[in-house]
Amino acid sequence: LFNEKPDGPGKTFKKGNRNEVDGKIIAGRKDSIISNGKVDQNFSTLNWRTFRYVEIKVTTEDEPLIINDFYSLFTGYPFELNATFNANDKTLDKILEIGWRTARSCAWETYMDCPYYEQLQYIGDSRIQALVSLYNSGDDRLVRNAITQMDHSRMAEGITLSRHPSFSPQQIPTFSLWYIGMVNDYWMYRGDAAFVKDKLQGTRDVLWFFSKYQNAEGSLRNVPYWIYTDWVEGKTGWPGGVGPIGKDGSSSLLDFQLLWALQVAAKLETELGLPAIASEYQKKALQLQQTIQRNYWSADKKLYADTKDKDRYSQHANTLAILTNTIKGTAATELAKRILSDKALSPASIYFKYYLHMALIKAGLGNDYLKWLDKWKENIEMGMTTWAEISEIDNARSDCHAWGSSPNIEFFRTVLGIDSDAPGFKKIKIEPHLGDLKNVNGKMPHPDGYVLANYKLVNGKWNIELTLPEKISGRFIWKGKTYPLKPGTNNFNL
Repeated sequence: LFNEKPDGPGKTFKKGNRNEVDGKIIAGRKDSIISNGKVDQNFSTLNWRTFRYVEIKVTTEDEPLIINDFYSLFTGYPFELNATFNANDKTLDKILEIGWRTARSCAWETYMDCPYYEQLQYIGDSRIQALVSLYNSGDDRLVRNAITQMDHSRMAEGITLSRHPSFSPQQIPTFSLWYIGMVNDYWMYRGDAAFVKDKLQGTRDVLWFFSKYQNAEGSLRNVPYWIYTDWVEGKTGWPGGVGPIGKDGSSSLLDFQLLWALQVAAKLETELGLPAIASEYQKKALQLQQTIQRNYWSADKKLYADTKDKDRYSQHANTLAILTNTIKGTAATELAKRILSDKALSPASIYFKYYLHMALIKAGLGNDYLKWLDKWKENIEMGMTTWAEISEIDNARSDCHAWGSSPNIEFFRTVLGIDSDAPGFKKIKIEPHLGDLKNVNGKMPHPDGYVLANYKLVNGKWNIELTLPEKISGRFIWKGKTYPLKPGTNNFNL
């Protein structure tokens, strides 16, 4: 649905509140049917359709047309929701509900960026969708399929395609770097050493591609194809989602993401691959990290710049600085606070907020996580029943993009605090960030059963019950102190 009239001459048609239909027009796919005049005719589309509203226009000639019924059937990958989260908060319930609906709508025989437009499995989207699947359902079959499809898409140059399978190939080299993270995610949450080890040649090829565009300092220059980072709202200098490029071709966004991928790849090689390759990645990562610090850190602003020119700054670069341990400890905490407070920074979209929030949590601000959900609340206020593709909801092309479903991960990983602490989820770390919540509980699927967490504040004391699957142990971190967790039920009164 679009507003019937644009905001002014040369302006685009905006969508407005999706619950409002008056003064709106429908623009989209349509089917034209000519009746043969017989009774009990049936019509179904040749392929599935994605919609919120359906407009029916009927033109008759000499005889009336009787429509006996009009209905739809849902189709999609058969995910089942096996996680629960209860905080006695209707808004949080709504966010989880919409996130799950979006995730389900964007999964069929593969993950999809959106079910209406491209209907394609993009790595940037799929990494987040895969973690939603693991945390909410526990079904990892589509995750394995996505990783395998992306591995099969690799070009002779080394990188994966940005999306696969697809009739028309497209390259987004930065998505190939996220692919390395996706392989590691699967290793940490599901294991299967043989499956992951089989993908290491692909991660090596991706990094080999990037090595051809590194200068003597390790910094990237002139990387070809679409070097997309994020759809940035309200800022110039981000054409087509590509972050600022310096006069000398420098980009901290690209350097930081390559650094992150080298660190993840070194971990994978150490645990599954070749020690010599792990050592090489570690050396390259250290060199690049030192180059980044030298080239992009502004001592005046106490921020990392987007380029060596130091005239543009973003949440993205500083997010990646924290995630790569380029800045640590109290300095990272202070940087995280500046990321939130400095409104001059190019902002992360609903997609990149996944990484932004991870960085803020890593820097010690996790107890504020539930205060960072304004964009999701705005979607709800705008009548959305699935998450919009971009932060500018009024101008969103796609009204259903599952890369915005990251709260369906973080309500469990961050708020309840449940995370993998060893490959294959063989050990569990529970470190909650409850914020202002006083009574919250939930459960999530685990390869060996379920993990349950229950937190309740009673008379100034926290009654905490944590249940782990049989044969799985872990650790519980509460206010900086670590407690061992045994298989089964663990009770604390703190």
